[in-house]
Amino acid sequence: MRRRAKLLAATAVGMVLATSHVRAAASAARGEELYQSCQDCHSLDSNDIGPKHRGVFGRKAGAVPDYNYSAALKASGITWNEDSLDKWLTDPQKLVPGAKMFFHIDTAQDRADIIEYLKERAK
Repeated sequence: MRRRAKLLAATAVGMVLATSHVRAAASAARGEELYQSCQDCHSLDSNDIGPKHRGVFGRKAGAVPDYNYSAALKASGITWNEDSLDKWLTDPQKLVPGAKMFFHIDTAQDRADIIEYLKERAK
């Protein structure tokens, strides 16, 4: 009986620890709010300091016409998807040394929400 109680307690603790690191589902609505900070340099439909984001998913990095990309990003071979955008938004200079972008987003949930917004609304 005592062994069973210990096993149940250990299982409960394990379940709490396992779920404590699970982030909430990504929210496009929250991502849209967070995207406002991106609009200092980007928009969905026109190039500015940074390239436009409409159609970013599945697009090769450095491929928007009429935008002057860094040689590093053009040569990166990256195709934008959830994983590559998460790495980019975490630390663009680490992913592509020599890229123009230096802005980063520290919080994984914020990155996930912005990516979800771009995935759903920037088609």
